[in-house]
Amino acid sequence: MMRKKLNARESSSSSSTVREEETEWEMRPGGMLVQKRTVKTDAPTPNLRLRIAYGALRYEICVSSMATFGEVKKVLSGETGLQVDEQRLVFRGKERENGEYLDMCGVKDRSKLVLIQDPSSIERRFIQMRINAKIQNAHRAINNVAVELDQLAEQVSAIEKSISNGVKVPEVQITTLIEMLMRQAIKLESISAEDASTQKNLQGKRVQKCVETLDQLKVSNARIKPVVVTTKWETFDHSPSSTKWELFD
Repeated sequence: MMRKKLNARESSSSSSTVREEETEWEMRPGGMLVQKRTVKTDAPTPNLRLRIAYGALRYEICVSSMATFGEVKKVLSGETGLQVDEQRLVFRGKERENGEYLDMCGVKDRSKLVLIQDPSSIERRFIQMRINAKIQNAHRAINNVAVELDQLAEQVSAIEKSISNGVKVPEVQITTLIEMLMRQAIKLESISAEDASTQKNLQGKRVQKCVETLDQLKVSNARIKPVVVTTKWETFDHSPSSTKWELFD
């Protein structure tokens, strides 16, 4: 008697395994692998209201009963901000694949699904946040250097204008300006900016151009002879004998 019951169980388990193995899949035009439907009907497709539990949050969405769990995830992306590959949907204690159909898995109107964020996606998102923060800091640092270079470039232009007009500029002014430009070059070198390398190189070329201009101006400035200003004083002879006084009554 025990042997008959055991055989019955084995037969039931074997038939269940065969049914699982007989599940066929098909590729949709969008590239999603879904269960292949064996029954087709022209009856209107009803919509289902699904209750989604995501931690302490609760959502209610409306989808077609013939939708897949992957399509449910797409709807939830707009609600939760999670991408499809960051979501796990659990129904009746089992995680469901993107290509499984709701109705074929027994999902009915007002059924409850549990949404879980993929743990690996949490780590990926954290890493991406750190990368984004690093990029923002690099852009901010480069912009600060650019503002400083704008001011220094104006001083270079002022010196260039003076020298072109034949006005000699104190050499210390040119030397100090070169030192200030080199400090900006050092700041640029200390910025790690793989994603902002174009902006970094652009500002580096600006520094180089200003320094080269000042080096040329230093040579031109040395050739200018300083202007010597001489002051001539005019003297007046006011001798007492030449002064006449007139009296009024």
